[in-house]
Amino acid sequence: MTEKEKKELEVSNKQEVEKTGGELTREGVWFVPSVDIVENQEAITLYADLPGATRENVDIDVREGVLTLTATIDPEEKNREVVYREYDIGGYSRRFTLSERIDPDKINAQLDNGVLTLVLPKAEAHKPRKVEIK
Repeated sequence: MTEKEKKELEVSNKQEVEKTGGELTREGVWFVPSVDIVENQEAITLYADLPGATRENVDIDVREGVLTLTATIDPEEKNREVVYREYDIGGYSRRFTLSERIDPDKINAQLDNGVLTLVLPKAEAHKPRKVEIK
């Protein structure tokens, strides 16, 4: 494995990104969420870590072949005093270019315990199929 390949595989801490427009959090900081992407014959599944996100503050937008994830986080600590925090509070933003292999009309999303699961079904024309010999 080359040094470049090793570097691409390294896990990094939350990365701050520039964000223009939209509602900013208390600190006005936006992060690139960590993701895992897996593929099978039927679909590509994307898992994005969005701690603190709720269904109401996550926006998933698909247009012109680009999938954009955005989540604003409510920084308010209601009735609690923060004694220690391991990560900064901020919103999340990330974009992905979709290939023609994905059927954008059938994308499915679920948010559970701060993990967004997006199922990106493959278009029928791009799914593997078995050709029968006659």
